[in-house]
Amino acid sequence: MIEYSGLQSKKILVLGLAKSGVAAAELLHELGAFVTVNDAKPFDANPEAQDLLSKGITVICGRHPEDLLDEGFELVVKNPGIPYSNPIVADAMKRNIAVITEMELAYLVSEAPFIGITGSNGKTTTTTLLFEMLQLGQLQPLIAGNIGTVACSVAAAATEDQVIVTELSSFQLMGTRTFKPRIAILTNLYEAHLDYHGTFEEYAEAKFGVTRNQTAEDYFIYNDDQEIVREYAQKSKAMLIPFTTKGKKANGISADAQNIYWNGEAILACSEIVLPGEHNLQNILCAVAAALLQGCPIEAIKNVLSTFVGVRHRTQFVREWNGRKVYNDSKATNVLATKSALSAFEQPIVLLAGGLDRGHSFEELREEMKHVKAVVAFGETALRFMAFAKSCGVTNTVRAIDVEDAVGYAAKSSEQGDIILLSPACASWDQHTSFEIRGDLFIDRVMKLS
Repeated sequence: MIEYSGLQSKKILVLGLAKSGVAAAELLHELGAFVTVNDAKPFDANPEAQDLLSKGITVICGRHPEDLLDEGFELVVKNPGIPYSNPIVADAMKRNIAVITEMELAYLVSEAPFIGITGSNGKTTTTTLLFEMLQLGQLQPLIAGNIGTVACSVAAAATEDQVIVTELSSFQLMGTRTFKPRIAILTNLYEAHLDYHGTFEEYAEAKFGVTRNQTAEDYFIYNDDQEIVREYAQKSKAMLIPFTTKGKKANGISADAQNIYWNGEAILACSEIVLPGEHNLQNILCAVAAALLQGCPIEAIKNVLSTFVGVRHRTQFVREWNGRKVYNDSKATNVLATKSALSAFEQPIVLLAGGLDRGHSFEELREEMKHVKAVVAFGETALRFMAFAKSCGVTNTVRAIDVEDAVGYAAKSSEQGDIILLSPACASWDQHTSFEIRGDLFIDRVMKLS
């Protein structure tokens, strides 16, 4: 960890705990800051707050006092999930108090360079692929961020001969000021999280934060097949590395039906890749480009691509059952992710979908519904999704109680040679606290099929 003294003796408020808040509070305390933690959960039911108090950190729990900022705080570190409309956050910004997320702390103290990966879809697969390539190439990677490991904890222990592969959400990036990855990746941009950001423009600007502070010594890998991403790329000061799946290109990384090309030179055959779908080919191009820029041996890259079958909850192969192949894509919490999953298969699909109703249209799925023979819908959007499926010509639709109940209906609606696919197109929060829990319940029920 760099001996960073910029926060020493400063009064800092950590707003919201969870894993990132706890890690941020502990790191700030270690850096010599005067830390106060504010969390909505009552102190008696808040073991994290109790532990922080035992370490000498001031804790205010069970409420968010309106006059909290009168204490003279110089910085607010907020949990990424807390919106900027939150009264304390809004008041801090009105008072010109800087508001950051723990990702910014991670950058301030890290001896290791960062690879930052963001986009509407594909972040987790790209991050995992790249980490495995660098690991097999013996380049000492660490993994952090939105993928589940708190970045500031990883960064505090990192050394200068390592690299931190980081999955970044728009929520995290909005809370950065100086964060500058050596390699940045923007997989794509689609409408998402408008309940948090308000407008697509604000959401896109947050995503662009992955390259905003880069210089000519850095690299920006971006989706050259998407016009809006190309437009944002022109604002970057980094060395531009475009990727495309539309055929061989002379610069950047590209692919056609036969090969992947690096600056126009074929480097590996697509037949060596086991992960299905064009959307995954885009993720692969991002990971390969970053791995090459980081000095990863091509043999390590080929080895990973010939064995990697998917990230848990992202078009994850679960099992073959009575001639059907079953896939878990619970991480598909928006329509575009489900569209990508559906396009990866040519066999008839029994689709399990539904969840939290944010009022989003399902129209983007219409073209991909041609391979869907049956829909089992659940959650708040069940009836809306069934009506949409029928409008696409899918006559076999059924409503299930939840994802576990849906598995039984899917089994009855399928035949040998079919794909059974959980790809909800909706968030899980109407019935489950996370898409991981939803996916785990699905897997458990599938494994119990006789």
